[in-house]
Amino acid sequence: MEAGHTFLATLGKKRLRPGGKKGTKFLFKNANIDSNTYVLEVACNIATSAIELVKKYDLKKIVICDLDDKALEKALENVKKAGFEDRFTIVKADATNLPFENETFDVVINEAMLTMLLSDKKEKAVSEYYRVLKNNGRLLTHDVLMFAENIDIQKKIKAELSRAINVHVDPLTNSAWRELFLNAGFKKVTNDFGKMTLMNPVGMIRDEGLLGAVKIINKGLKKLGCVDNSWYLSVFQNFCNTFVFHKIIKSNFFYWF
Repeated sequence: MEAGHTFLATLGKKRLRPGGKKGTKFLFKNANIDSNTYVLEVACNIATSAIELVKKYDLKKIVICDLDDKALEKALENVKKAGFEDRFTIVKADATNLPFENETFDVVINEAMLTMLLSDKKEKAVSEYYRVLKNNGRLLTHDVLMFAENIDIQKKIKAELSRAINVHVDPLTNSAWRELFLNAGFKKVTNDFGKMTLMNPVGMIRDEGLLGAVKIINKGLKKLGCVDNSWYLSVFQNFCNTFVFHKIIKSNFFYWF
């Protein structure tokens, strides 16, 4: 069985972020980006968000990276279609061992990936983001949030979500996310949260358009072979959980929003 996000991509879903357009728009709004901002997107997938960034802010250059060869091939295809080949650098890279010099980027964007890493790899990835950011650089993340503080309930949520999407996930509570970033050296954290919209009908229409949403659902039901597939329903229910997005500043001062 395919991983949930891979399965959705095969159905034609272009937005594979838990908060959909709402989450990505929050990141863009809080990024303080202009045409000269040097941006790195980690786990870029098929470059949907990166292409939007270039269009919106007329970025002169941007670096995107992922570990998935197929995703990178599709990203390159999409970049070519958009006519932005001269502005993009596309790299195969591991978030926990980025091949970039210290203090290279103004902004690092990472959507829907940290949730999938175990705690030690989360720490390594966030430390790498800190390393490659310039002083006063911004880290923008978009991940899954747990409200449950009870450890047993947290374990159940993680197990059910991992089983539903056929890939390990390790979402954190709000305080745990903040602790992760602060321990890496970041000083200023702003966040917001809302319902996940990846498989929510309203969210799918907002992200993919009415016709696109209908095509995705129909293709999914045909691929699964029936309208009452327990795995599909499980994915749907779990992707209607909660997401969180953060703006984190690398700086020499401490401040909480």
